[in-house]
Amino acid sequence: MFTRTSGLTASDVGSNYTPFFVSTRAQRIAMARQQFFEEGVRPTGLVSEAVIQSWMRCTSGRHQTSEALEFNHVSSSRMHATLARNQELLAAASQELVTMEASLSGMECRVLLTDAQGVIVHGTHNPLAAHEALLSKATRVGVNLAESRLGTTAPGITKHTHQACTVTGAEHYFNCLQALECAAAPIHNVQGHVAAVLDITVEGRSFNFDAASVVGMYATSIENRLLMAQSHEHVVLRFQASPALLGTPMEALAGITADGQVGWLNGVASRLLGVPAFAEGRDVASLLGLELAEVLAMTRRSGLQAIRLPNGLGVWGQANLLARDGIHFGQALTYTAASVLKEGPAATQALAEPVSANPQTESAAPNPAANDDPIQARLSDHHHQLIDSTLAACNGNISRAARTLGVSRGVLYRHLRNQPAASDKLASSQD
Repeated sequence: MFTRTSGLTASDVGSNYTPFFVSTRAQRIAMARQQFFEEGVRPTGLVSEAVIQSWMRCTSGRHQTSEALEFNHVSSSRMHATLARNQELLAAASQELVTMEASLSGMECRVLLTDAQGVIVHGTHNPLAAHEALLSKATRVGVNLAESRLGTTAPGITKHTHQACTVTGAEHYFNCLQALECAAAPIHNVQGHVAAVLDITVEGRSFNFDAASVVGMYATSIENRLLMAQSHEHVVLRFQASPALLGTPMEALAGITADGQVGWLNGVASRLLGVPAFAEGRDVASLLGLELAEVLAMTRRSGLQAIRLPNGLGVWGQANLLARDGIHFGQALTYTAASVLKEGPAATQALAEPVSANPQTESAAPNPAANDDPIQARLSDHHHQLIDSTLAACNGNISRAARTLGVSRGVLYRHLRNQPAASDKLASSQD
C-alpha cells in the first residue's frame, strides 16, 4: 500500500524519529496524516501503531476522510434486544457509572458504555456539555460507535486491541470528528472476549488529566464485578501482595472451576502471575501453587491467608465460593460469624466443623446430591455444609438464614426438602 517518497521520512530512520520542526502533538498528527493519506508513507513514530492500524482498516474499507457521518439510532426493536442482552453488564456497571459520573460532573465530558458490538447502552447526560452539537448527537443510547461506522475512535481501537487508549483531534479518521478527544478501556467477560468498552469523550478541548488511567481504573472495577457475576459454581480467589489492595481495582482475581482449572484471571492477576488472562488447560496447583481442597478450605475462613505463588511471590488471599442459587459464601461467612457472637457456644460448634484439606477425605463425605464427578461433589458438599451451618447458627429461623445468605426462603426450603438428613438435624436442634 505504501510507497517510498524522496526525502527523509519516519520510516527511513526508525520508530523514534520525529522531525526537528515538529514540536507539538497536533503538529505530529498533522504530519502523520500528510504522510499516510497524501504520500502513502507509514507515519511510524508520529502517532501510535494502534492509530495507524485503525487508519489502514478504514482505508481498506474504502472510506473517505471527508465523508459526513450520520449518528442514527439502531432500530427500537434492536435497542430493546440489546439492553435485554446486556442486563448483566449494566447491573455490574451501575455502581461504578454513578461514581464515575459524579467524579466527572464538573467537566464538559460524557461517559459512555458500549456493548460488544459498539452500540451505546449507557450515556451520560451532562448539562455542561449540552451546547456541544457533535456530542449531543453522537453519544445517545442506541448509536453505534463501531469502527466500521465511525472510523478511528478510542472505543473502536480498544475493541480491536483489548487495550486502553486515547484518540485526540486529527487522529480520528473522519474529518468531522476531529473536534473530539476520547479515552476508552475494555471490559472482558469470563470467556476472555471484550464484552463492553467504557469511554469518556470531550468536544472542542483536551483532557486536562490522564483520562486513559481514569477510564482504565473504572473499567477494571466493572470488569471485576462482571467476572464475579458470571462465575456461578466457581471458587473466586482474591489476592495481592499487599492486603490493603484487596477490595480495590488493584486486587487480583482468579476464577477456579469445579474440575480444578483456572478458568479466568483478571488483568491484575495475569500480571502478577506472568501468564495470559484467558487460556485453557491450566490447573490451580501449577498456576497458583494450591490444591483445590486447600482453596475450598479457604472459603470456610473469613480472614486472609498467606500464599506463596509458584513464581516465588508472596501474596495475601481470600476465597469465595459463588453458588448458582445466588449464595455468596464469603458474605454468608461474615454474617454468620456475627451471628456466632450473639448466639453463643451452640452456634460456634455448628460453624466450627472443619473442611478437610485432604481431597480423599472430602470426596468421601456423604452427599445425596453428588454426581459422578468427585471434585464437583466436593463443591456441592461445601455448598450444603454452609447452608446447614447458617441454619444452625440462626437456630433454624428460615427467614433469618435466608437474609444472612442473601437468598430467598424458597432456596432453603428446597435444600431441606432435598437433604432429609439436614432437615432431621435441624429439627432435633430445635427440640
